[in-house]
Amino acid sequence: MRVGIGYDVHPLTEGRKLILGGTDIPHDRGLAGHSDGDVLLHSIADALLGGAGKEDIGNLFPDNDPRYEGISSMSILTRVQRELLEEGFRVHNVDAVIVAEEPRLSPYIAQMRKNIAQVLGIKPERVGVKSTTSEGLGFLGKKRGIACWSVASLKKKEDP
Repeated sequence: MRVGIGYDVHPLTEGRKLILGGTDIPHDRGLAGHSDGDVLLHSIADALLGGAGKEDIGNLFPDNDPRYEGISSMSILTRVQRELLEEGFRVHNVDAVIVAEEPRLSPYIAQMRKNIAQVLGIKPERVGVKSTTSEGLGFLGKKRGIACWSVASLKKKEDP
């Protein structure tokens, strides 16, 4: 088994949709970013790339490249999965913790897990998504952004 860790954070801003795990979530603000700002999918993509010994998504999808402006993070995760498969990697599981004071995310987690599992070609039981708050502390606690930490395990066919 190989293991990778991913982290992402984006500020909340008005005039954008809030998208997490490829799911539109009703909220008065969304996440700022060059892409759709989906911190959950970004952190999972980075965890997968890390487990494979690759560079992060910032190298694959640079924020100064206009081709990626507004790109769906589902497309980012799909490309990462395709690259892993081409190199003989298989995703075993992913687990993520989203840190957000609001909105309440539990009603959307099942859909997020389903979306992620579909792209990665694994069962939803192999996708963990949890949410928590930072108890009012710091940037996240002041409702100024959302962050996510992820872990992924991979197996490569020729690894012992």
